[in-house]
Amino acid sequence: MSQGPVWRKRRRVHGKIRASFRRPVTAALPSTTAADTPVPADTRWSPLLRVTVVVHLLAFSLPWFWAGSWRWALAALIANHVLLAAAGLWPRARLLGPNITRLPAAAAARGEVALTIDDGPDPAVTPAVLDLLDRHGARATFFVIAERAARHPALVAEILARGHSVQNHSFHHRHNFSLLGPRGFHRELERAQSQLRALTGERPRFFRAPAGLRNPFLQPVLQRHGLQLTSWTRRGFDTRESDPQRVLARLTRDLAAGDILLLHDGHAARGSGGEPVVLAVLPPLLQRLNDTGLHSVTLPTAFAEATARTPNA
Repeated sequence: MSQGPVWRKRRRVHGKIRASFRRPVTAALPSTTAADTPVPADTRWSPLLRVTVVVHLLAFSLPWFWAGSWRWALAALIANHVLLAAAGLWPRARLLGPNITRLPAAAAARGEVALTIDDGPDPAVTPAVLDLLDRHGARATFFVIAERAARHPALVAEILARGHSVQNHSFHHRHNFSLLGPRGFHRELERAQSQLRALTGERPRFFRAPAGLRNPFLQPVLQRHGLQLTSWTRRGFDTRESDPQRVLARLTRDLAAGDILLLHDGHAARGSGGEPVVLAVLPPLLQRLNDTGLHSVTLPTAFAEATARTPNA
């Protein structure tokens, strides 16, 4: 009887957790224009997060009924957290929530691919990247670090003037980004969203995590800000690979319509002659796209049809 009040309190807490688990995310977003409308996303929790809630509820409840179960409960919690960590270290995984790794089927049918360029803007590299894209009539999506964008507003304006898209790659690009909690994620994303809206006139709709790493707290914050996590189909590892041919081979192996490709204008590796690898890779890559009948478009362009078909979008 002495444990009665404690048990009732635990039941109330577990009841609140279950209720929040069943509720869809309905956090209010800032007022947006049609161009700001976020990409439609599944706001339900991923199967792994649902399993995580069940595991935690059982792990904290079973010892009340079965005194010897604490070892099993502890083992289940450890295994669950190892799985969560592994999912966060796998950039293309969907175990922690929605994650764009390819363009919609309609975009693939149109022969579209998305060239995405990260970690800029860099005044020593980005202008040359823009010239190469112009030369081949290609459009790209620049996932910029908002802190850098604030230091180079004219370069951000030039990216937009050339017909490209600017999206959110966090404010600071912290190396410990994947270790942040809900408040840390909120600060990073909100500062970046506000800064990029001030520079571009629109709130970004797509977000790429630094190095693609994250944890389970990120997805609810993305939903709150109307952002869709976006990774890639293939990447060239051009921040650490100095051989342009190897980078190109990674990007073009099994290249197909609907692919999302990743290169870097910031933190770019240098080739043997000191040239940023991205500048050596882009010409043959863009020529390969032209030769195979593919064309690079921005992410908002590729997803425009999917957004238009969504009610209230």
